[in-house]
Amino acid sequence: MPSGIGSEVFRLVVSPSLLFVASSLILFFVDLNPYELEPEIAKPNLPGSVIVRDTVDEVLDVLGVDLFCQAKACVRGFGDFHLALSGGSTQEPFYRKLMTDPALREFPWKRTHLWVVDERRVPFEDQKSNFGMIDQIIVRHSDIPRDQVHPIETLRDDADVRYEDELRSALEWREKGHDRLDFVLLGMGDDGHTASLFPRSPALVDDGRLVTINRGPNVTPPDRVTMTFSLLNASRFIAVLVTGRRKRETIARVAGKESARADLPILGIEPLAGDVRWYLDRAACPGAD
Repeated sequence: MPSGIGSEVFRLVVSPSLLFVASSLILFFVDLNPYELEPEIAKPNLPGSVIVRDTVDEVLDVLGVDLFCQAKACVRGFGDFHLALSGGSTQEPFYRKLMTDPALREFPWKRTHLWVVDERRVPFEDQKSNFGMIDQIIVRHSDIPRDQVHPIETLRDDADVRYEDELRSALEWREKGHDRLDFVLLGMGDDGHTASLFPRSPALVDDGRLVTINRGPNVTPPDRVTMTFSLLNASRFIAVLVTGRRKRETIARVAGKESARADLPILGIEPLAGDVRWYLDRAACPGAD
């Protein structure tokens, strides 16, 4: 054992009684740690993959990264990127994020074709217009070429036929098998509708159309023009963004798989050769409290 002051310090440090006191203090402070990790959120058993985060902002961060990566990959592989966006209050904060988040500054808007999943039959200036919102937030503040922006001219009698023809014309230049939408962002209503595919509405009938007009007593007015299951399910990647406690019961119904597509249209989203991914916050998850 060395002698002098150093030896005294050595004896103090290795003293069994001191070690006991030190370990007790450590355990005491660990027990009082106010920064304990939140328990992991149980993911609902939904069709496809499921992303769950605590807050809406965290959900949008993940969605933004996934959209950015898909866009870059498609531009590298095909030379362009075909993106279809939905309207709605859930999606609006995400569109603002696309325009303001520095991490998404290099999004390839110049190589992007922008489509609209569904639209009310109202003028673009109407507050209910999905494209009106997308135009104000994204189109006017990005460098996307105007001829690559594809609104639905809903006030025309043949709006659905025109939009389907426009889609076919834009996508026919791609190699067969890749002539499809690359990324579709959907939402889900409290009644389980997605796009403008409402429960027990005419547009749920699969007649081979890519775009159709949806009207009738089961369609929330005004009449709609919407992409169909045939077009949506042919897409490369489908993102379903659902947030908030109001959607919790519907998420439970989807996870239970006890309803038919006619009653819960979101169940009709079944990609043929692509992926579907759900993006949920804690509040939307059944049993998350």
